[in-house]
Amino acid sequence: MMDGDELERRSFLKATGGAAGALALAGCVGEEPDDGSDEDEGAGTLNLVNGTMTSLDPIQSTDTESGRVIRQMYEPLTHFPNGTTDVTNQLAEGYELSDDGLTYTFELKEGVQFHDGDEMTADDFVYSFRRLAESPNSERGNFIVGSPTFLDVSAEFDDEGGVVPESLAVEAVDDYTLEITLETQAPSALEILSYDAFSVVPEGIVGDIEGYDGEIDHSEFSSSEPVGTGPFEFETWESDAEAEVVRFDDYHGSVANVDAVHWQIIEDDEAQYTYAIEGNADIFELPTAQYESSLVDAETDDRGREIGTYGPMENGETVDYVGAPQLSTYYFAFNVPSVPRPVRQAVAYVMNRETLIQTLFEGRGQEAYTFTPSAMWPGGNDAYEDFIADYPYSRDEADRESAREVLEEAGYTEDDPYELTLTTYESDVFQEAGRELRDQLSGLGVELSLEQSPFATLQERGESGDLEFYSLGWTWSWPDLGYGLFGFEPENTDTSVMPEETNGSYLDWHQADTDAVEKAQSAWERASSNPDPEDDDLRNEAYIEMEEAVWDDAVCLPLYHELMELFYYDHVDIEPFGAMGEYFQVYNDVTLDE
Repeated sequence: MMDGDELERRSFLKATGGAAGALALAGCVGEEPDDGSDEDEGAGTLNLVNGTMTSLDPIQSTDTESGRVIRQMYEPLTHFPNGTTDVTNQLAEGYELSDDGLTYTFELKEGVQFHDGDEMTADDFVYSFRRLAESPNSERGNFIVGSPTFLDVSAEFDDEGGVVPESLAVEAVDDYTLEITLETQAPSALEILSYDAFSVVPEGIVGDIEGYDGEIDHSEFSSSEPVGTGPFEFETWESDAEAEVVRFDDYHGSVANVDAVHWQIIEDDEAQYTYAIEGNADIFELPTAQYESSLVDAETDDRGREIGTYGPMENGETVDYVGAPQLSTYYFAFNVPSVPRPVRQAVAYVMNRETLIQTLFEGRGQEAYTFTPSAMWPGGNDAYEDFIADYPYSRDEADRESAREVLEEAGYTEDDPYELTLTTYESDVFQEAGRELRDQLSGLGVELSLEQSPFATLQERGESGDLEFYSLGWTWSWPDLGYGLFGFEPENTDTSVMPEETNGSYLDWHQADTDAVEKAQSAWERASSNPDPEDDDLRNEAYIEMEEAVWDDAVCLPLYHELMELFYYDHVDIEPFGAMGEYFQVYNDVTLDE
């Protein structure tokens, strides 16, 4: 199963080596921070490091690197300030939801200017959403049409499955009123609408959908002439060299304190480290090879983030530090018909997450006992801790004795072991994790072999049911339990009709005749049949039952949630980022005291 964002997975591997009725103004989305249009003179350039970017068109970009820059220039209806998990208004002032839960009527913020000086209206959103659904340049069309997992806006489709032009149920009621009608209810509509691809662009700027000739070529729009409503406007992008945006003085919100944001594009870890340690970057990451956990001096805040200092570094500087567990889960999983339940349980018993994370990942991760990250667990972190207290496979230890017992009961012994193959990413750390599992299983009744596979090949083999035991990861694009757990609906794990009819994890869990399968399928159907936004508690209860079922049959062994860490020189004043990730941050409120 693909990650929520494939190139977020790429970045990780690189780092580790390998209500009806009108709602007033803010609606129930949460209030936008004070507009406070203090037009300061600005203070310098915020210098950052980025990897290779692909496109500055919001509907075309799917990688984190491009997203970091896109978010400075473009805006959607809603957003997650500083990457926290609290969705708030951005270009929306409020909304109404129809009684049937299918039609959202948004009141748009007035007086918003594009970087070209034109005022934003509802027609711009109609055009932008049509591009997302209809344009051949769109890489996220499934986020807006054709899938009840996402927004699922009503539309007509042609014989090839494409959206019929102008059939998308998005209407400009007037200049500042936008109406969106869905095919199925979407409890997380406000969260989905925060995604980059739903950002607004000027009507007709590119002629890549029917009815528009376009003002500029798409190649120019996506690389050298992007136009949005964000606090920064485009200055330059030289592939494999640098990118820069500059302050937009007519921004509708808080005008940026800094004059510009500059990214030096550097792929090599050592080169990034040298660039930062020489003081060229104000905010930076540290590669694991240069990281020492003993230099972190931090305390945990109420969002589970570690905030404090790091150092002294090689250059003698002690810098500010933020470490935030992300909405991502890296895990091992099984093709259920290929691996007997006792073998799966034995592997679960010997997996010591604490040892793996500390020894292989330098402590740069949060132990995962559920697929759902703790930062989005229903009821918060305390509820999560209460839940994992009942983890059935011996937390924080390699329990070889329990593994031996479950294997012996199934007839597997050292002399007559079960032969199992683990297929991982092309990643040294996941292969090392596999070697640790192999050592812990040695002599118990499981003979574990290891192999590596390119990601595309691993995916292809998974969809064909040709994996026994494998590693994968999932990153949430918005904090919705169903967006991750749809992969564990047993009927959706059927690889015999994948990917045409199913798109879940490569489990074939539907073939198992266990109570856990029935429990998971029933829970998913209960959650799916209650999509009303007010039925959150009912859905969350069902999703927790799915997590219990995953435990019961040991079909997936979550390993860890990525810990994103950033380091800040003392002259930078910035809000800490949240579980959605640092690339959700917009830098207009950053100040530099040089």
